[in-house]
Amino acid sequence: MNTATRLSLYGAGLVAAFAAAFGLGAVAVPGSAVSAWNEGVEMSEHGEMHVDASSEMHGEASSAAQGSPAGVSLSAGGYVLAPVAAPGTVGEAGELRFRILDEGGHPLIDYATQHGKELHLIVVRVDGAQFRHVHPELDTTSGTWSLPWTWEAAGTYRVYADFAAPGAEGVTLSRMVQVAGGVTPAVTEVRTTAEADGYTVRLEGELVAGASRALTLEVSRDGSPVTTLEPYLGAFGRLVALREGDLAYLHVHPEGDEPATGASGGPAIRFTAAAPTAGRYLLYLDFQVAGEVHTAEFALDAMAGGEHE
Repeated sequence: MNTATRLSLYGAGLVAAFAAAFGLGAVAVPGSAVSAWNEGVEMSEHGEMHVDASSEMHGEASSAAQGSPAGVSLSAGGYVLAPVAAPGTVGEAGELRFRILDEGGHPLIDYATQHGKELHLIVVRVDGAQFRHVHPELDTTSGTWSLPWTWEAAGTYRVYADFAAPGAEGVTLSRMVQVAGGVTPAVTEVRTTAEADGYTVRLEGELVAGASRALTLEVSRDGSPVTTLEPYLGAFGRLVALREGDLAYLHVHPEGDEPATGASGGPAIRFTAAAPTAGRYLLYLDFQVAGEVHTAEFALDAMAGGEHE
């Protein structure tokens, strides 16, 4: 199957998924449909779209500038994200479990550490709500990643597994998971100031399609700058960006060297980001103070390159 055909099939599947998520927002999803939906739709392999701005831009940055999406496929780089097991309804306590399989169908049990963890798990509803960035435990006997899990809201979710095998480049795989119940989709508007557990975070900067641009996020509390940010995952903040529409995945890391253990920083955290295309992006900043991680959420429109000139 050629590339154009694969993309056409993917686009059709994406339209159907969003029609189900938004067009039927107020309709309860039968529990019997949950397990079938969790099997997902086999999508074609896509290129990666990672940008690491801590000291140098990796090869994936050029893919980002060309609009090649990451995190919208369950297979990439010779690996497959197996079906995700999770509770099927809101409030049901259970586990979220999955495995990463290699080309031979064998579970991957050897991972490289990236940003302090062997695997980063991102879970977010398709409208950008209910964002979570967590780190499951690996059972090296079965190759199964798992953690306790309870859904707080119904809807269609994308589950991202961000990892690297030893000696290999990072890979981001994803699957859709359906949680039964009525849904009221969130409405996304541009937002550059966010409140997070009593902290105020302001975002300055712009996104331009196909070009790298600086973003600065400044943390304050009760009107005073916060200078007690703690190292979290090897930096003073972790920023995840998702392209609205297909939830293509881009993560960006702060500029500068990795902070030493016990160091403190703030109020500003600076990033460099390269948006692959024009359009709206949902941004989520995780930062840590006094041992507690907080998440600030933003939305920013990326201009087309020609509009900026």
